[in-house]
Amino acid sequence: MSEQSSVSIMNKDDYESLPTNSVAVHMMAGAVAGIMEHCIMYPFDSVKTRMQALTPGPGGGGGVGEVLYKMIRQEGVLRPIRGVGAVVAGAGPAHALYFSCYECLKEKFKSSRSQFNHLVYGAAGCVATILHDGVMNPAEVVKQRLQMYNSPYRNVLNCIQHVYQKEGIFAFYRSYTTQLAMNVPFQSIHFISYEFVQSITNPEHVYNPIAHIGSGATAGAIAAAATTPLDVCKTVLNTQQDGVHAQGMIDAFKQVYRFGGIQGYFRGLRARVLFQAPATAICWVIYESFKYVLRGKQDDEYSDSEIDNSITGINQNPTLVPRSNSFQGAGTTEALTTLEAT
Repeated sequence: MSEQSSVSIMNKDDYESLPTNSVAVHMMAGAVAGIMEHCIMYPFDSVKTRMQALTPGPGGGGGVGEVLYKMIRQEGVLRPIRGVGAVVAGAGPAHALYFSCYECLKEKFKSSRSQFNHLVYGAAGCVATILHDGVMNPAEVVKQRLQMYNSPYRNVLNCIQHVYQKEGIFAFYRSYTTQLAMNVPFQSIHFISYEFVQSITNPEHVYNPIAHIGSGATAGAIAAAATTPLDVCKTVLNTQQDGVHAQGMIDAFKQVYRFGGIQGYFRGLRARVLFQAPATAICWVIYESFKYVLRGKQDDEYSDSEIDNSITGINQNPTLVPRSNSFQGAGTTEALTTLEAT
């Protein structure tokens, strides 16, 4: 076997076509990406929650930097990350389901007729969002209550116990319909935008961290800006501040308008975009990097196996058939080794 045939090259087909039994790979990559995304950007998420509150406490007004500065100065340096444990507990399994479902549906229904693929990306994102939000919604409730000014809860567990005892299990899903109403269009816009920008900046769909970061940031910013009004209503439902008790999405819309008028629906817009753009970029680049590393390990194992077979005489003339790229046809095809008798 020549040296060239024993070297594993990460080309377009190899990278895009993870094996069909790699659900665990997508779940692991998704879990790591989700946790890292939320942890790194969590302080800005806390600022966004404060800015969206209809009855903000001291230091709740002003711009993103001003709110963050006042939060640290008045409440301590660790205050912006209060409640991050709830996000870690929820983001891991939520993003594992999210990415594995998206990848599975995308590969199953994607067609070589590229004019239909953007609709497939959007639909796959919608279904993945339903699973994601079912896991993440309780974590969002706990997280946002701990982020509020003068929060009465000592820690994550204390918040869970208090909410369950006072408001019942329904409280953890009070904002679920609003969350879906926000995240379904958010993720549809997000995935369509991401894949569209990728088609421009990375048309070969190879591993390109710069392209993944740029595509993720652009998609996150567009989707975040478009869905800010629903995010404000979700915050109202999750926090249930004194004097602001909303029982559903319509009630939340009324409360927001009563306190802030039309402008109230865009509270925290800048903070949301500043949070979501880098968060989405981080999520995608970590996810794609994880896929790349695992793909490389599989290729290394394959090369080692070929070398061993060549030495023992089992495979005298191996011909590698490259993986079919799912962007060129429907489905994902595993790498095959064709043994030809000479």
